[in-house]
Amino acid sequence: MLEITSIKDGIVIDHIRAGLGMKIYELLDLEDLDSEIAIILNASSTRFGKKDILKIANNIKINLDAVSIIDPTATVNIIKDEKVVEKLELKLPEKAVDILTCQNPKCVSTSEREVSSEFILINREDKTYKCAFCGHIYDVEE
Repeated sequence: MLEITSIKDGIVIDHIRAGLGMKIYELLDLEDLDSEIAIILNASSTRFGKKDILKIANNIKINLDAVSIIDPTATVNIIKDEKVVEKLELKLPEKAVDILTCQNPKCVSTSEREVSSEFILINREDKTYKCAFCGHIYDVEE
């Protein structure tokens, strides 16, 4: 069995649904970080059967909105001296800026480089957003 050790100081994003860990890693641009990062995929989970975990050995500011859009059931723990000192609550943001990409090829947010994508939450239970520019409906689950 693989041993997953603790980190002294940093952030642990835990209980990520299996298969979504790399999406969160990419969306947070963690490849640009100089700190140690552990990516654990398909770890055993009593709640889900399998889960992904990201461990960042640095207390950086992360975009909680991005994490919650990919997996609102994930947990984000702040670690100091190998102890959880804070648990951050995730909830879908009312507005998502530069997180999602509009699927409409004619949308100004996809055709103009200077325009940031912007989506408005229209249904929290269904996890659906509407593009602020063209009205295209985006289902986070897809």
